[in-house]
Amino acid sequence: MELSSEFWWFILIGLGAQLVDGALGMAFGLVSSSVLLSMGLPPAQVSASVHTAEVFTTGASGVSHLVAGNVDKRLFFRLALPGALGGALGAYVLTQVPGDLIRPLIYLYLLVLAIIILARAAGRWMPKGEIRRVPVLGFFAGLLDASGGGGWGPVATSTLLARGGQARTTIGTVNAAEFVVTLTISATFLLSMGVQHLQIVAGLLIGGMMAAPVAAVLVKRVKELWVLVAVGVLVLGISLFQVGHALFGYLGRWPATS
Repeated sequence: MELSSEFWWFILIGLGAQLVDGALGMAFGLVSSSVLLSMGLPPAQVSASVHTAEVFTTGASGVSHLVAGNVDKRLFFRLALPGALGGALGAYVLTQVPGDLIRPLIYLYLLVLAIIILARAAGRWMPKGEIRRVPVLGFFAGLLDASGGGGWGPVATSTLLARGGQARTTIGTVNAAEFVVTLTISATFLLSMGVQHLQIVAGLLIGGMMAAPVAAVLVKRVKELWVLVAVGVLVLGISLFQVGHALFGYLGRWPATS
């Protein structure tokens, strides 16, 4: 396979996206997809490449967080197994529902979570007690992730942090569980279509695997307050942008009145 000059850009994109995802528990797909689309690559090619690469980057990230001591094993199993079930179901069912109908509701939910997380970082609100219904959260996060919205990290991490989860173990465990979910979602795609767009996949996974150990150390050493602020701002920005994009798209399709 002859390497193009863009291959090195794919490595940098994977490295940057995994630094964000590994340190904040979300956004590998969001960051890498946004940059690849801005380079003029077709959406279908971008989606296939990012999901294939994520099988490897989530594996490296999960191992890195496990070695760094960032994984809560009980929380891992409560998230990963229902998440894989939800992802498998979503791969067959949820993708048949128009994504434009679902995504605005997801991002409105994330907008509320972002406000709660920032309030917690400011000391205005502190949840108490054990986090409940984690399997239900894992199931629906996997279901949404399979729909193509990339919902695992934003939904799972934001919900757990908003409910009082410790930043370090929440982010580490969500990243580790994501490998199981991503592998389940991608298995049918890989078996039926094979690995396509090898240069993009290879670049993203090389960069992502290089960044995974660094991100795992960062989330362990950085103060929880700053992690909460970073997650809250990131989710707030994502949700506001996506809600605005959906709203303007809807208004753009609204019939003009005379």
